[in-house]
Amino acid sequence: MIRELKTFIAVSREGTFAAAAQKIGLTQAAVSAQMQRLEGELGFTLFDRQGRSAKINAKGAQLLLQAQELINLYSNLGATPVASAKTMHINVGAIATLQRTMLPDALADFHKTCPGSHTRIIPGVSMDMVNLVDAGDVDLAAIIRPPFQLQGELQWQTLAREPFRLIVPSRVTDSDWAQLLSEQPFIRYDRASFGGRLVDRFLRQMHVGVHEICECDELETIVRLVANGAGVALFPQTAAFVRWPARVRAIDLGVHTFYRETGLLHRQEQGLAEPVRQLIQFIMKRSQSQQLTGASRPTPSSSM
Repeated sequence: MIRELKTFIAVSREGTFAAAAQKIGLTQAAVSAQMQRLEGELGFTLFDRQGRSAKINAKGAQLLLQAQELINLYSNLGATPVASAKTMHINVGAIATLQRTMLPDALADFHKTCPGSHTRIIPGVSMDMVNLVDAGDVDLAAIIRPPFQLQGELQWQTLAREPFRLIVPSRVTDSDWAQLLSEQPFIRYDRASFGGRLVDRFLRQMHVGVHEICECDELETIVRLVANGAGVALFPQTAAFVRWPARVRAIDLGVHTFYRETGLLHRQEQGLAEPVRQLIQFIMKRSQSQQLTGASRPTPSSSM
């Protein structure tokens, strides 16, 4: 039964018998036989089979939660102390900006409600996080929205849409963003990141040539470079920068404003354990609260 339950969990994550077979090193026929045997022992079906896909049904979703707890208990047999049935280990992927803003508050709320659970924050860039969620190595990820179509088993929930501004050293008095981009040294948001791709696309669409002096992914580094007078940058106004540093001035792009969308990536909710669903709810609530707080503050203008 344990072997069948492990295979069942793999199928629920991968979405097809073929993908699950490849993931766990079995043939598709072996996976199919195990699922038929499991359904026969339980007396009910676990999947709605449509072509090659195997979409978990309501009974299957209920069993999935129980199976995950049972596998966790089985894995800890003989350990001291024995793990509680309520213990849940949740891997949370997160980009740096979301680790520094609403994620710690949401995690604190979660652990007050679910004291038996254990969370692990896994840092990284958005592209890597997409792969980790898809592989089942992390339960959810707080990232920048991918600029491509997500696979059917992955679900996206938006946390915030962050407008890009041109940030310049405060000593720079001109407010013509196009002219400043073409004349001033440019600090580029790393093109390997999803946010950096947005900047690159904007520059190409606007046909603006830049004199690039530096490229980096860390947002705080970009702000400090601008504050120290190194150059200008196209920068998303995140929750951490509702107010800009004293030596930085932000210029609105007007009708050409583009946005970086942040959110949560995870598998379809019916395949998630209850503690993971609760954590998602806490993160969503904290994000909404943060946006309301930010909306009540003065919006930075080009005169700052």
